[in-house]
Amino acid sequence: MHKKETSLKHCKIANEMVNYINTYIDTDINISAMAIEFKVSKFHFHRIFKEQMGENIYETIKSIRLQKASNLLITNQGSTISKIASMCGYSSQTSFLRAFKQRFNQTPKQWRKGGYKEFSDKIINSNSSLSLIKKDFSLIEAQIVKIEKKVAYYIREKGLGTHARQTWQKLKAWVYTNNIINYSQVGIYHDNPIITKAEDCHYVAAIMVDKADIVENSNLPFFNLYDGLCAKFPFEGKYEDILKFIQWVYHYWLPNSGYEATTIPSYIKFEKNDFFDNSSQFKANYYLPIRFS
Repeated sequence: MHKKETSLKHCKIANEMVNYINTYIDTDINISAMAIEFKVSKFHFHRIFKEQMGENIYETIKSIRLQKASNLLITNQGSTISKIASMCGYSSQTSFLRAFKQRFNQTPKQWRKGGYKEFSDKIINSNSSLSLIKKDFSLIEAQIVKIEKKVAYYIREKGLGTHARQTWQKLKAWVYTNNIINYSQVGIYHDNPIITKAEDCHYVAAIMVDKADIVENSNLPFFNLYDGLCAKFPFEGKYEDILKFIQWVYHYWLPNSGYEATTIPSYIKFEKNDFFDNSSQFKANYYLPIRFS
């Protein structure tokens, strides 16, 4: 198999692994069974994942479990900490408490009582330009929508915003090369950027196409974008505003909404994207996968 074909195959396997983990995060995920599911040896399974994601699979599972728990502690005030630990795939409350404190430097109880705001503020305020943003998002109304499945061709990067313009320009070249007419630009947050340092965030820039525009033998990997229930929020502003906006969605809208966030990554669908079209602005809709609690 050629190097290019091997790379595309590995990208596809790694992305399907992440989708599998997100879907079954509340279970005792068996790595050996996953390797069999994806028809590779356990050794190659670990190697492919580390090569594509920049971290081992156990770190990813742990991160997704704790990000889910961090949301449920805020939105599910009626659930005990033990119940939330179980919902996130932990077999014992003790192991959950230890992992949570190691990740967030506080106990789940402290987080639930408001510690999440302090932790998130530290992440946001580590960027001096973000700390100066005082926008009021309280008048924005969410629309509950059902999303249809779409194919998305993507470039994955680690480090939020680090190579954003170069990545989107590459996708623009791919669009023109393949004569794609009807498409959408989508940014997918595989890590919650308001509780994960920018340099540790996995981010996917993608071109979403209709079924009729699927590209055969593309030099970009692809996957099916999440189809299901979402809260949809209109957004307009500077790139720096996006994280403050996401913080408002998670910490103010979500706890009062009657919905729960899921483990499915949130994403933003651009109408105007300065990194792509040099429009000097960003106009988009932000989609948060939810379930009725």
